[in-house]
Amino acid sequence: VQLVESGGGLVQPGGSLRLSCAASGFTFSSYAMSWYRQAPGKERELVANINSAGSSTNYADSVKGRFTISRDNAKNTVYLQMNSLKPEDTAVYYCNARFMYKEHWGQGTRVTVSS
Repeated sequence: VQLVESGGGLVQPGGSLRLSCAASGFTFSSYAMSWYRQAPGKERELVANINSAGSSTNYADSVKGRFTISRDNAKNTVYLQMNSLKPEDTAVYYCNARFMYKEHWGQGTRVTVSS
């Protein structure tokens, strides 16, 4: 089982990034997918999630209207489009897959929002 995040980096406030998480080793289309983040000195928090079919999404209040989660089950990939980035979005972003009692995590990708 592997979840490999990519797309992180340094961006200026107001900028955009698109994170990707490529999955392998399990039946991706059966799993709900989520993005979490962990800022320095803070606990990991849920950013957004999407159901297995891609028909339902949820967002943390802090990112509503700025971030969009999506998935492509044909490519076994989930995305997080992040717009209007703020310094407080700086964190390591983690991909999570969950199906019943099974759960998998990626290694994380770092996002830094700074001028």
